[in-house]
Amino acid sequence: MFTRLVGAIVRAIMIVVVILTPSLLSPGANAENAQVITLVALAFALVTAFEYGAKYPGLIEFRDAPPFNRIRIIALFLMLFGLSVIAGVDREGSTLAMVITALGFLVGHVLDFSFSPLRMVVENLPGGVDPSVSGQVQAMAGLAVLVTIVSLFLFSALIRTGNWPNRGTAFNVWINLPTFDPTAGGDVIKRLVRDGRVNVIFGISSPFVIPAVAVMGANQLQIPVQASSQTMVWAVTLWMFLPLSLVMRGMAMLRIARMIRARRARLIASVEADAPGSAVPS
Repeated sequence: MFTRLVGAIVRAIMIVVVILTPSLLSPGANAENAQVITLVALAFALVTAFEYGAKYPGLIEFRDAPPFNRIRIIALFLMLFGLSVIAGVDREGSTLAMVITALGFLVGHVLDFSFSPLRMVVENLPGGVDPSVSGQVQAMAGLAVLVTIVSLFLFSALIRTGNWPNRGTAFNVWINLPTFDPTAGGDVIKRLVRDGRVNVIFGISSPFVIPAVAVMGANQLQIPVQASSQTMVWAVTLWMFLPLSLVMRGMAMLRIARMIRARRARLIASVEADAPGSAVPS
C-alpha cells in the first residue's frame, strides 16, 4: 500500500513537471497564463495520484502494464521540451537549442513532400505568416514526428520481442482496460481486434485531419496561433501526441487479442490431450 502511494505521488509530480515545461522554457509567458497552466497541471496530477494510488481501476489504461504509459509520458516531455527550446532559439542561442533546431529542420526537410502530414501543417498555417515562423513550425513538426516514430519503434520492439505485457504474472484486462467490458457481448478477441484496428486507423489518419481542424477552429475563435510560442508548442505537440497514443493503444489491444487467442489454443489442446481416447494405444 505504501509503495503504491509513493509511486502515485512520484507520477503526479512528473505530470506537473511535464505540463509546466513550456511555461518554464518558452518566452512570452505571462502571469495569467502561468496560473491557468498551473491549475491544469495540478488537476491532472490529482487525477494521476488518485488513479495510481487507488486499488481499483478508473480511467487510466495499462497502469499495470509498464512501460506503456512511461513511453507516452516520456514522449510528451521530449516533445514539449524540444519544441519549447526551438520556440526560444532566437533568444537562447545555446548549443543545445541550435542542435535541437537543426535536428528538427533536418527531419522536417526530409518529410516535406507532397501529401505528407508535415506538409499539411505548413500549408494550413494562416496566410501572411512570417517565413521565420513558418520555418520554426516546420522544425517543431519535424522534431515531434521524430519523437513519435522513435516511441512507436520502441513500443513495437517490446511487443515483437514478447517483453510486453508479460511480467511473469497474468494480464488483468479489467485493471489495464477499465473502459473495455469483456462481457458486453460478442467474442472478446474479435472486439479487441476491431477496436485495435480502429485506433490504429484513427491514429494514422489524425495527423492529416488535425491541422485543418485546428486552423479552422483558430480562425473561428480568432486565436492568433503564431503570436504565442506556448500555443504553437502545445498545438504541434498535440498534433503528434494524440496519434501516438491512439496507435500505441491499438497496437496494445491487438497484442492482447493475440495473447488471448494463444491461451485459448493452449487450453483447447490441453483439453483434447486429456480427453478419453486421446492417448495413443501402445
